[in-house]
Amino acid sequence: MLDILFSHSYYYPLDKKQWDNKTPYPPLGTLYAASLMRSKGYEVSLFDTNLRSDSEAIESEIIENKPRFLAIYDDGFNYLTKMCLTTMREAAFKMIALGKKHGCTVVVCSSDSTDHFEKYIEAGADFIIQGEGEITLLELVQAVDKEDSPNAIKGLVFRDEEEIKTNPKRMVLRDLDELPMPAWDLVDIDAYKEVWRSGHKEFTLNIATTRGCPYKCNWCAKPIYGNRYNSHSPQYITKHLAFLKENFGVRKFWMCDDIFGLKPNWVQEFNSCLQEEQLTISYYIQSRVDLLLKGDTIDALAASGLEEVWVGAESGSQKILDAMDKGTQVEQIYTATKLLKEKKIKVAFFIQFGYLDETKEDIEKTVRMIKELLPDNLGISVSYPLPGTKFYEKVKDDLQLKANWTDSDDLAMMFQGTFNSAYYKKLHRYVHKEYRKSQAVANFKSFFKNPFSLSKNALRSMVLYFYYVPSALIDRMFLKKVQHTNA
Repeated sequence: MLDILFSHSYYYPLDKKQWDNKTPYPPLGTLYAASLMRSKGYEVSLFDTNLRSDSEAIESEIIENKPRFLAIYDDGFNYLTKMCLTTMREAAFKMIALGKKHGCTVVVCSSDSTDHFEKYIEAGADFIIQGEGEITLLELVQAVDKEDSPNAIKGLVFRDEEEIKTNPKRMVLRDLDELPMPAWDLVDIDAYKEVWRSGHKEFTLNIATTRGCPYKCNWCAKPIYGNRYNSHSPQYITKHLAFLKENFGVRKFWMCDDIFGLKPNWVQEFNSCLQEEQLTISYYIQSRVDLLLKGDTIDALAASGLEEVWVGAESGSQKILDAMDKGTQVEQIYTATKLLKEKKIKVAFFIQFGYLDETKEDIEKTVRMIKELLPDNLGISVSYPLPGTKFYEKVKDDLQLKANWTDSDDLAMMFQGTFNSAYYKKLHRYVHKEYRKSQAVANFKSFFKNPFSLSKNALRSMVLYFYYVPSALIDRMFLKKVQHTNA
C-alpha cells in the first residue's frame, strides 16, 4: 500500500491560453513536498495533472496503488495557481470526491483552498493546509499515524465535529537549504520535452531560489509563502542546476521566484559559484526595476547567463503606480530597460490595465511607454482582485456575480472600473497591435541601416506592419465608441 499519492489541480489543457503556449512546467512545489516526505521514510508517488485534461483519470491510480493519503498539493511557485481559476477548482473537487470514494485521507494545500477552505471542506477534504505546506504535511501524517489529535498542528484547517477549526498560522521556513532537492524522478520529463518541442521552443525547467516577497503591492496576494523573503544559498542553487543539466540535458531555466536576487550580493555570489563550477546556463527571471538598478546587479546578471527579465512595469502612469503601492517610478522603468538592452538582456513587461480610477490619459501614458521602450515581450492583463489584498477589500462589494476567472484568458472585469469588459478586451488587442507596429517601424529603420542584420522574425514583423496599421485603427475606433458604456 502506498503511503501518499501526491497530485495537484492545475491542468494545462483546461486553460487554453496556457496550453497553446506549449510551455508547461512541472509542479515544483509538489515535488518539494514529495521529496521531504520520502526523506522521512514514506512511500510516495505522483499523479501529475499538468499534461492531462481528465480530472477523473486519477481514480485508476488510486485503485491500483491504494494510497492512505491523497495530497492535492498545488505548485505554489506557479503564479497561475494564485488566480484560483474556477476550472481548476472544479477539477480539485472531483479529485477530492474520488479520493474519499476509495478511502483516502484527503489533504489539500493550495492558494484557492487557503482562501476558500470552507468550500474544500464541504467538498469532502479532510484537512486543508494553509500557507507553506511541507512541515505541516509531515506533522499531520505523523499525527494521523499515531492517532494523535491535529489540534496543535499549525497551519491546519479541518472539521472538528460540526465546526470547522482553523489552527494558528505556521511561520515560514527560514533555512531553505534544509529541504532536500525536489523529487524530479517522479516527473515524466520526456513528456514535457515533447510539448515544448511541438511548440518549437527550447525546453526549459523551473526552479525557485527564494520563497516569498517583502513588497506591498496592494493587488498582489501571497497566500502560500507570505511577505517574508527567504533564499536558498547560491551554492544550493548551483548544485541544483548542475543536477538538472547533467540528468536531463537542460541548459535553460525559468527562475520562478516572485522577485529574483533581492538579497544583497546574492546575484554576485551566484555568478561566482557558476564560474567556479564552470557551469554555463541560460535563464530568465522576474524582478523589479528599482532592484535591477542597484549597484552592479545588471552586470552580474549578464555575466551569469541571464537571457530575459520580466519586470512588473504595470503602468506608464505614476498616478496608477502610486495607487497600487508599487513603490517604483516610471523613470526607473525607462532607465532599467535601456541598461538591460545595452547588456543584450531581453526585457519583458507585465502591464496591468483597469486599476481603480484609471483614466484614458493613464492608458495613453502606458501605451506611449510601451511604444517608446519596445520591450522584447509583453504580458497584458486587467486588474484581478485576489482575496487577502487591499485591492480586493476595495472592490469586493462588486464581486457578487463573478469572483474568479474561468481560465487565464478570461480577462473579464470583475468590479466596476472606469470602462467595461468589452473595452478592456479590445484594449488588450489594440495595445498588442500598436506594439507590433512600433516594432516593425524599428525593424524598417534597422533594415535601411544594414539590410543583412535582421532575423526572419524581424522581416516577418515588417511584412505584418501592413496588417497591423488598419487593424489597430479599427480597434481604436471601437474603443472610442464603447469607452463610456458601462457593463
